[in-house]
Amino acid sequence: MEEELNSLVKVGVSTIMSVSYCFFLPPRIKSGFFRLISILPVCVLFLVLPLFLSFPLFSSPAAILLILADLKLILFSFDQGPLSPLPSNIFLFTCFTCFPIQRQKNPKPQAGGQDQMHTWIFAIKVVLLGVVLHLYHWKTLPPIMLLGLYPPFLYVLLEVSLTLFRILLTIILKCNLEPHFKEPYLATSLQDFWGRRWNLLVSASLRACVYTPVRRVCQRLMCSDDSAMLISVLATFIVSVCTVGEVAVKRTAFAQRWVVRQMLSRLLTVGFVVVTTWWLFFPPWIRSNVTEKCFNEASLLIDFLRRKLIFLYLKTQVISVN
Repeated sequence: MEEELNSLVKVGVSTIMSVSYCFFLPPRIKSGFFRLISILPVCVLFLVLPLFLSFPLFSSPAAILLILADLKLILFSFDQGPLSPLPSNIFLFTCFTCFPIQRQKNPKPQAGGQDQMHTWIFAIKVVLLGVVLHLYHWKTLPPIMLLGLYPPFLYVLLEVSLTLFRILLTIILKCNLEPHFKEPYLATSLQDFWGRRWNLLVSASLRACVYTPVRRVCQRLMCSDDSAMLISVLATFIVSVCTVGEVAVKRTAFAQRWVVRQMLSRLLTVGFVVVTTWWLFFPPWIRSNVTEKCFNEASLLIDFLRRKLIFLYLKTQVISVN
């Protein structure tokens, strides 16, 4: 564990140094191709850095955060995305580059009743996370039921951890931040789920990096705006082609004759997402024992920190006695 933490510190220092370079030098270069060239070495480095970590508990979040940072820096090359306009100081620039956060563009004041409802919903999610973690720790349910808990477990874990992280950074940075999720279980279509409710920061980055440029190019080459839109959706959701199929079907005259009730569309959407992820995503996850490894690594980390704290406490007591 000590060796892994040393590697984590080295990755963190390398990341901060790289982001500092991006704050001071590239902004002096006119936005466009030449600024992108100046940032590309950092983008390549961010793809390599997670390889220096061997524990999934650290390597997986590091890979996700650094890939997201790459998207932000690419957008920054063209004066777009969450790093544009340029933050006023290097601390803000580092936070908005390295963390999954984005300024809230048009914050809307919410009524007291809505705030209270959101608080209750979040509290329920925290309780559900505790219950599921307890079930996984003691393995009190049959394996098939534990397997079925993976999709809600993953969502609630991300929702709770990212919400707490966002609240903390909102206090530190003193600015409103965009939420990461918008109640994805209320989605009425795949397009609604992936584009407007699930992982909103990644969706916004992909829309700016892939969807918008591809659509502009296709509009110049094609006379049909619908065709350009479908191609740009396919480019953005290349791993979720069903979204393109859904968009295409919705635009047919046959589909427009039918009106699907909102509750039914929500059940169909969430059911489709759960079944496909349970079928395509979780089997390799389970075969590699990622969850068990992360639990074991978390236990090792807690034990390591506890031993360090005990050592420091005993050392302090010895010094005070002497």
